[in-house]
Amino acid sequence: MRKPYLIIASALVLIIATLSAISCTAPLLSKFEDTRSMMDTFVTITVYAPDEEKADSAIGVAFDRMEEIEKVASIFDEEAQAFQLNRDGYLEAPSEDLRQLITKSLEYGRLTDGAFDITVQPLLELWGAGLWQEPQEVQERRINETLALVGGDKVSVEKSKIFFTEAGMKITLGGIAKGYAVDEALKVIKQMGIKHALVNAGGDLATLGSKPEGEPWLIALVNPDDLTQSLANFTIAGEALATSGNYERYFDPEREAHHIINPKTGYSAQECISATVIAPNATQADALSTSIFVMGPEAGVALVESLSNVECLIVSADRTIYVSSGLSVYLAESESGE
Repeated sequence: MRKPYLIIASALVLIIATLSAISCTAPLLSKFEDTRSMMDTFVTITVYAPDEEKADSAIGVAFDRMEEIEKVASIFDEEAQAFQLNRDGYLEAPSEDLRQLITKSLEYGRLTDGAFDITVQPLLELWGAGLWQEPQEVQERRINETLALVGGDKVSVEKSKIFFTEAGMKITLGGIAKGYAVDEALKVIKQMGIKHALVNAGGDLATLGSKPEGEPWLIALVNPDDLTQSLANFTIAGEALATSGNYERYFDPEREAHHIINPKTGYSAQECISATVIAPNATQADALSTSIFVMGPEAGVALVESLSNVECLIVSADRTIYVSSGLSVYLAESESGE
């Protein structure tokens, strides 16, 4: 009569032994974080790891990877390939990172009917040199002259060479490089065996999985009218998020000429205050947030609705909020961000 109890007791011992084995192979994870200045912003990398040594190693290789990309994509560092391309109008033997950045940029240019255009750098230099101080007729004349240098169709990417078809052209990768670097950082973090991480490059961010207990990452969207307050809060797990706004970088004291240029007009895009995009990766989120800012809220939402697994929140110039149909999945009520 005691045999069934012996069987049950043996089964319980087996279960306990199995649970013990699981706990040994799945150590508790702690949060580790580091912030560094790079890519003209502050980059914060957060990982959950079993110990500080593993975390430091993963964070270190991630920052190293981002620095590699910055050294390629910078248009201000004389050693960077993007700088050399702008200086010479061509570049022999470009790195794979630069080829990817430019190729992806041209793809987003076609997708957005030219709203995303990396060849606007000559226009940015015009405004940076004080064009905003000139009379309207002078602005229009100089912009029209410079628009001849703008257009993704004037950039040729070959396996062994990248070149411009018009003398005087220049590119800027400011609308995509941070997102690309964030994605690459997460790739090497994952290769280091980390399963839960977040990389945030000045608001262009991406996540690797959720937090260890399955809780999503909480991201606060700053209110452009009050930078101490959040306009909305999002929960993401495995997705990326990027925001483009006109409230941080201006050329003029009156804050009328900002750094997001409409490639078709040569003037600062004026239909939006901010555009936030949630997408599968940070490269896509970064490029699309810039594109939507230029396109305007209605055209921007229409573009997002045509894409898979992409959502957006747009604040128009008159403070009207536009959202895509599936954004509610990511909205949270909490007032604090991660």
